[in-house]
Amino acid sequence: MNFGYHEHCLDHETGYRHPESPDRLRAIRRSLARQHGVEYVAADPAPESAVTAVHDAGYVSAIKDFCEGGGGDWDDDTVAVEATWDAALAAAGQAIWAAERALAGDDGRDTPFALGRPPGHHAVEDDAMGFCFVNNAAVAAQAAIDDCDADGVAILDWDVHHGNGIHDIFYEDGDVFYASIHEAGLYPGSGDVEETGEGEGEGTTLNVPLPPGCGDADYCAAVDEFVGPAFREFDPDLILVSAGFDAHRHDPISRMRVTTEGYGALTVRMREVAEAVDAGLGFVLEGGYGLDTLAESVTMVHEVFDGREPVEPDEDATDRARSIFGDLRDQGFGEK
Repeated sequence: MNFGYHEHCLDHETGYRHPESPDRLRAIRRSLARQHGVEYVAADPAPESAVTAVHDAGYVSAIKDFCEGGGGDWDDDTVAVEATWDAALAAAGQAIWAAERALAGDDGRDTPFALGRPPGHHAVEDDAMGFCFVNNAAVAAQAAIDDCDADGVAILDWDVHHGNGIHDIFYEDGDVFYASIHEAGLYPGSGDVEETGEGEGEGTTLNVPLPPGCGDADYCAAVDEFVGPAFREFDPDLILVSAGFDAHRHDPISRMRVTTEGYGALTVRMREVAEAVDAGLGFVLEGGYGLDTLAESVTMVHEVFDGREPVEPDEDATDRARSIFGDLRDQGFGEK
């Protein structure tokens, strides 16, 4: 794979024991150093105009001033330093790069993966939250539509937390289909099955709030039965994966049971969906806070595009997940 990476993203210092630390990128780089076919691209930072295409201009000015003044605690868990704004622009720029390269036809071993931080999927139009300042995937999706003439973008967010920022930004936008598979009841507490979009965006939001303890079979079934069919019907030009790896069974801040092989199986599925609709496919890093499991999972995604066939789940989806699937069918999702 080709990985977007910029040293500026290491300058966003969050302090001692904060889970979203520069060590996340360092761990990924160490793991990828043992792999073949890894290329790094230092993409240009996102222009401010791309950020204000999805974020309120007043908020952008406020967060810039906050960082220029030395930063501090924006909220209880979202921390900034002077370098945070440059890091956020670098991370968003990598996401734009991933979208552009995917739309240009980079696939297979050249599939793009943006390794940026701070992550983005919790950043709403007018506020930072959940470690996030700029909504990287949302910026990339909007740039694909505005600057690359993409007719539609589909985003699968498999981070364990619901990406409320992406959800809210595109909730009334029919050009972007947002799907999230997340742990029900976990921060930020959003992402109900009944939230399916409004206005022009009606039917273009798909939330799969799985109960704690779900694993590979449940996640793969959610893609097979709901996300994949919805994306094929939507027929986007671009698919982005908001790739958080904190649903891993050894991640310290979730109760899900996805394995490293499970992330490989999900990657295979998204590649197949992209191929089925002839869409570009790119990945944007979100969460994942166990350094070893984060690094192993990103490496697994790379290895899938380098020819590895991950182990498929050998069990069926659990009854607890199936109860959520029934609710999704009541909302009109699933094979028609």
